[in-house]
Amino acid sequence: MLRYATDWLGVYREQVNALNVYPVPDGDTGTNMHLTMQSVRRELDTCEQTSMPSVARAISYGALLGARGNSGVILSQLLKGFAETIRDAAEVDAAGLIRAFQAAQKSGYGAVMKPVEGTILTVARGVAEGARGETVEAVLEAALFKGQEYLDKTPDMLPALKQAGVIDSGGQGYLYIVQGMLAQLRGEALPPAPEITAYAQQQFETEEFGFCTEFLMSGATRPIEEIRELVTPFGDSLLVVGAEGYVKGHIHTNEPDQLLATVGRYGKMLKTKVEDMSEQHTEILGMAGAAAKAEEEVPPSGLVAVANGYGLVKLFRSLGARIVSGGQTANPSVQDIVDAVRSVSAEKVIVLPNNKNVLMAAEKAMELMEGRAVVIPTKTLGQGIGAALAFQQGTDAEELKDAMTVGANNVTTFEVTRASRTTNITTREGVTLAIQEGDVIGLRDDELVQAGGKPEDSVMQMLNKAYSGQEIITIFGGPQKTQADLDALAGRIGAEFPMVEIEAHAGGPDLYDYLVTLE
Repeated sequence: MLRYATDWLGVYREQVNALNVYPVPDGDTGTNMHLTMQSVRRELDTCEQTSMPSVARAISYGALLGARGNSGVILSQLLKGFAETIRDAAEVDAAGLIRAFQAAQKSGYGAVMKPVEGTILTVARGVAEGARGETVEAVLEAALFKGQEYLDKTPDMLPALKQAGVIDSGGQGYLYIVQGMLAQLRGEALPPAPEITAYAQQQFETEEFGFCTEFLMSGATRPIEEIRELVTPFGDSLLVVGAEGYVKGHIHTNEPDQLLATVGRYGKMLKTKVEDMSEQHTEILGMAGAAAKAEEEVPPSGLVAVANGYGLVKLFRSLGARIVSGGQTANPSVQDIVDAVRSVSAEKVIVLPNNKNVLMAAEKAMELMEGRAVVIPTKTLGQGIGAALAFQQGTDAEELKDAMTVGANNVTTFEVTRASRTTNITTREGVTLAIQEGDVIGLRDDELVQAGGKPEDSVMQMLNKAYSGQEIITIFGGPQKTQADLDALAGRIGAEFPMVEIEAHAGGPDLYDYLVTLE
């Protein structure tokens, strides 16, 4: 039922996005909830499906791991309460489903410091109150009826909804999930996606805090309550929650790099995501304008890039790319790439995988798109940047392919990260490196060439060996690096390479201290 509910929500994803007005610029509620459900589905696909504790853990763990945005994090807590209730059950009957929906509502409200009525929480309460009946089908029907009643009242609870003339987007998304569960039980086919003609955000401006910032952390050395207090001064729309040994955070702030560096001192940062909400707001308004222009001319080429780290995402977007979130340890699926290609209005779309582990998925997506996609086999984010710099929307994709391939090959990429296990590695030069788990390691164009020392020393060693007259060095600092760290490293590089232009940016990829490009 949850697998099918994921597909059901996917049908209505853009409709839910179009409803979003709260918080004003964060307009991807449908996408965030769908990504959260997709993560649940991935965990369900690999768990022991005849064991209720295993299924319950997959729901809770998958939801937290994949939670995106304010709505996705709240949804993860609703699913956490649901899962904890069924964990020790032999089966889920009508009475068990009623208890699960009630626990979901309680868990959702408990996760939010200042619950706001007129949101997904209100609709979850309606679903819990309505869940009654002698059969599973009857419970779902009654839950939907009461949930819809509460959803219809949300404009009377939130002035922004009334101003826009819409119901709450997160609440609508939650009802689509429950609706999908009932549809699976009844054997109903997926409906066609509704046509989107308007976006509620056309009526609003951006809010005080400009960056939607998220993190996923393991091995936290402080209780969740203390981490929540730690990040509270940075902004609003705050959620810090936990499950299965992980801590998930969401906040709107003007200081994303400082926030992530602060939190990063108290655990291992596994994933981060920072969205510039003013840019996102502008993009949504552009989508709304496109929806109003049915006869708009389609450009010959578009661009899709796989990336993470908000600084890198911002750069690729500025070069005209639609982003697929992913990278090392977080490879996007074939379907993720296909969906991104389909979302680009262009005759043919160029795909930059930017990771050797994503290349195969990108090539499979190209096959499924039957000639509408072209893959340039970029194996690092640096190569992706080099290729994207040569992209021109007004030029045919096949003509661009050679120039973008040359651009990719003209960039040397250095990555500084930490070893995930203890091992001995022999480099291409024949040097054997004895590596301990947690050691700093340096990779040049995805090949391990250095180990040990400080991250900054790793960068300098690799630059000294690779520099041969290039003109530009660009540094991206990872989530645990402050602007002071970046400035200090840029100063060291400038002192050693005085003729080179140096740029330093926050927002590098997750799990990396630094990503550096030489071009």
